[in-house]
Amino acid sequence: MDGTVGNDLVARALTIAPLIADEADEIERTRRLTPKVVGAVIENGLYRALLPQSLGGSEAPPDVFMQMLEEIAKADASTAWCLGQNGVCAMIAAALDHESAHEIFNTPPGILAWGAVAHEARAVEGGYRVTGRWDFASGSPQASWLGAHVRIVNADGTPRKAADGAPELRTVLFPIASAVMHDVWQAIGLAGTGTNSYEVKGLFIPDRFAVLRDVPDALLEPGPLYRLPTASTYSLGFAAVSLGVARATLDAAIALARAKHQSLAASAMRDNQAVQGLIGRTEGDLRAARAYLYGTAHAMWRDLSASGVFSPAHRSAIRLASTWTIQQSAGVVDTAYRMAGATAVFRSHPFERRFRDMHAITQQIQARDTHFEDVGKAILAEGR
Repeated sequence: MDGTVGNDLVARALTIAPLIADEADEIERTRRLTPKVVGAVIENGLYRALLPQSLGGSEAPPDVFMQMLEEIAKADASTAWCLGQNGVCAMIAAALDHESAHEIFNTPPGILAWGAVAHEARAVEGGYRVTGRWDFASGSPQASWLGAHVRIVNADGTPRKAADGAPELRTVLFPIASAVMHDVWQAIGLAGTGTNSYEVKGLFIPDRFAVLRDVPDALLEPGPLYRLPTASTYSLGFAAVSLGVARATLDAAIALARAKHQSLAASAMRDNQAVQGLIGRTEGDLRAARAYLYGTAHAMWRDLSASGVFSPAHRSAIRLASTWTIQQSAGVVDTAYRMAGATAVFRSHPFERRFRDMHAITQQIQARDTHFEDVGKAILAEGR
């Protein structure tokens, strides 16, 4: 099913959220999304949220993508994380010729996954030759294609330079059947993301499948969405995932407080003033984080849509809002977990998995404390 621009994506996410919640235990057990979940996400066009409209995608604005992920994360963080990862990967279609993009994204299942930047690709006649192993390919078990971000070297082994003098980086794309997969994702949280490693040896990549990522001059699609760097899109998306996890965890604590009696007291937990105050303050923290993240995204999108330029100020604003939101969300989850008491440690209750998932999210690059240093440095440099 093709995607549709607008809140229809959010409505579709809400429609399949109960199925995803029902499958969450199996996702955790098997360490990958179940066929039912993958099928539902594909059928409802959610993987295609950021795919260009010219290829049958939604080309949705960032806030719609974020809301979609937030709703899925309330049901299962691993599913939302994969959807965020694979969804942003689809933005590379804007730098591909239409025939190549169609081959990748309109041949079922049409899902692309990739890992971190590593290794080199050597220029050869008609393309590139690449050998290497890449880690952190979230969503790879359901993918049909893989990508690898590599430095380019010329045929004589000398590094190729971009226009600004930096090393030239390209994303090479190849069918998953060309790679050897390594099942390495045994993690404390986000267990179902299948964030595995993959390896190729001497693989030939035709020129048309070796593209410049996040280079405006290389874009073949006119929409403002593709002026938004993938790194910043990941930040907004994964911060939205953290909001969904936090919302679901706090809601579970509120439901528990409404029903539970403290073991040494006859009164209900809901009548305890300390609990009431804690819920009120935590609710305020979560609402503030969400408002800040979406406010930043809206302001950036308004400017980008009008000017076509993604500025260093936009990058800094997104980095600050996303990092702060993820860390605030973790605080909300921690508070809800403690509020639940001994109930929280049992797998039969909705706390311990979300606690682990949230703390896996905080270990990702989007939540690093060094981002605050980068933003602070930029603020202090203003006016020089």
